[in-house]
Amino acid sequence: MVAWLFWSKHSGPSESISPKTLHSTLKMSQPSNKPILTPQFCFNETALRDFLRISRVAIDDSIIQNLNALITPARAGFDPSSTAERQMQAPRRRPIDPEACQGFKDNVLFQSWQTRSDVLSYCAGVAVDPEDPDLIAREAESAKDRERVVDERLDPYSGRFFPREARTESLANLIRNERGVEGIIRARTWGLVTERCGDIGIGWEEALNKWRATRERKPSIDQP
Repeated sequence: MVAWLFWSKHSGPSESISPKTLHSTLKMSQPSNKPILTPQFCFNETALRDFLRISRVAIDDSIIQNLNALITPARAGFDPSSTAERQMQAPRRRPIDPEACQGFKDNVLFQSWQTRSDVLSYCAGVAVDPEDPDLIAREAESAKDRERVVDERLDPYSGRFFPREARTESLANLIRNERGVEGIIRARTWGLVTERCGDIGIGWEEALNKWRATRERKPSIDQP
């Protein structure tokens, strides 16, 4: 049993949350928990794949359901006359409250993406040096920079990738493939999010990096 694969209940930010946002948050999927990161976890490729698959199914593959869950019930209720005659046009999608959209992105979507990025970055470090898996984390302070370092260290043509044994090479190939899958999945998810929540004019990578920057600044703001 891998108990860490189940999602924890959302604890939410410390700021006050409006009833509308709280209603939507309680209905939508919760962000995935980060597993306990050890080299043994990374080398268990079945467990690693299972974690990524379950997280993607709950958040990205279910993005339409997650976005629909953000819509609060209509105050007017159901109109029986709406079914009295055939509707020749597709029904219009009800708009999603911007506050609910932002709460979903900040507290669920980006958090889940970051959790998967952290797992992949750690396991990339294991593939580079199983004896020092935190090497990449030390080389780059920010999450954005870690993405760049991971790409560089896992690139077999970069001159900095030195697989020491068959299992590290296998793990490196797995991480490269899964990072490619992440990019495809996130682009698709972000397209649906911007379609329903409104296009803010930036791609998923820039949006995620802005969220990361905001989160990384918070500890310094709280200090005296």
